[in-house]
Amino acid sequence: MRTVGPHAVSRPGNRSLVPTASGDASAYVDHFLAAFRPRACEPSVLPLFRRELDDAALRAFLLAQDVVYVGGGNTANLLAVWRAHGVDRLMVEAYGRGTLLCGISAGANCWADGSHTDSFGPLTFLPDGLGLLPGSVCPHYDSEPGRRASYTAAVASGALPGGWALEDGVGALFIDGLLTETVTRAPGARIYRVEVDGKNGAVERAVPCSVLPLRRGGPPTVPGQSSMA
Repeated sequence: MRTVGPHAVSRPGNRSLVPTASGDASAYVDHFLAAFRPRACEPSVLPLFRRELDDAALRAFLLAQDVVYVGGGNTANLLAVWRAHGVDRLMVEAYGRGTLLCGISAGANCWADGSHTDSFGPLTFLPDGLGLLPGSVCPHYDSEPGRRASYTAAVASGALPGGWALEDGVGALFIDGLLTETVTRAPGARIYRVEVDGKNGAVERAVPCSVLPLRRGGPPTVPGQSSMA
């Protein structure tokens, strides 16, 4: 999922992975760098569990990025670590300056007002996030048993505001909080708008997605995929 602010850049060059949700897992970092080093961009990684930058350098680093890609893992841990280091405030500042913020799983959850997560073990709701995307987010809508029922119940009860549920393989672009484009690498996969139905339940509205063309050698991949969120 990608979120773009009001002054978004048109040709991103600097791309940084923020792997906080996975505890800065080395395999995640290696996968990201292998995917982007051959491309026409400057890939980098921002580790926080072994942080090297002081506050001024950390701010300068994040604000110099055209794209910030946040990896999957534990949403609650990600938010806690970001706040401890002031990264939450810097992400909001970067968004206002036009940085494209994106991510998968926990890296999608973090941008919204709230999300559906297994950060605490069982599936549950997390009424917390950076609030750059109004509403809530639920990843892995089709691939994890119980996700769909648990998320719709959270929306129906008011534990989470209405929001977006994404099946695996779907990408969504939001500009100023509005959905503007949806794509998928898995034919048939969809994103859903989930809202209360006024009858103590929730209703889904499916949004069709354009299918991405296959890359040579197989389907397109997402660096560092994670099923945890």
